Amino acid sequence: MPFVPITGTLAYLWDREADNVLMIRRDARPDDDHFGKVNGLGGKLEPDEGIVAGLRRELDEETGVVLDEIALRGTITWTNFGPKFEDWMGFIFLVTAWTGTPPKSNEEGSLEWIPRSRLLAACSDDEHERTTADLPMWDGDRYFVPMVFDDDPRAFHGTMPYDGDTPKEWTYERL
Repeated sequence: MPFVPITGTLAYLWDREADNVLMIRRDARPDDDHFGKVNGLGGKLEPDEGIVAGLRRELDEETGVVLDEIALRGTITWTNFGPKFEDWMGFIFLVTAWTGTPPKSNEEGSLEWIPRSRLLAACSDDEHERTTADLPMWDGDRYFVPMVFDDDPRAFHGTMPYDGDTPKEWTYERL
């Protein structure tokens, strides 16, 4: 059976000067599959929309900013993901320059500037460090988020099968 995923984008806006990352706390709609989670920004592509065009549209809708510097950091396939057990193909970006000022919230939740050190602590292998960071993220994010910010210029390409809310495995390679 062919893999026919939902295609989406996921971006992390990094204010290098303050060393903060703009994240969304999905707290606006209790029926949201991501309700209660802190996540990067982005969403589903529309029909006949390119990856970067979809990223620009989603971030304009969610933050009102215009993206000036974008780097593709990787791609990930997620299978059986979330409460609907969906299959996704995600394009992961790092945004380091933009024009405009994000609002405090949007229709999906609160927008928060989170210290990058706290975000990376939430991705740590150390349970105490993760607990101290106290960011309710998808469990699988801790495997790839550090690669979004690392110094390796190569993009990562990974797969992360899920069983609903639980990642079962993480494999990747860099090209």
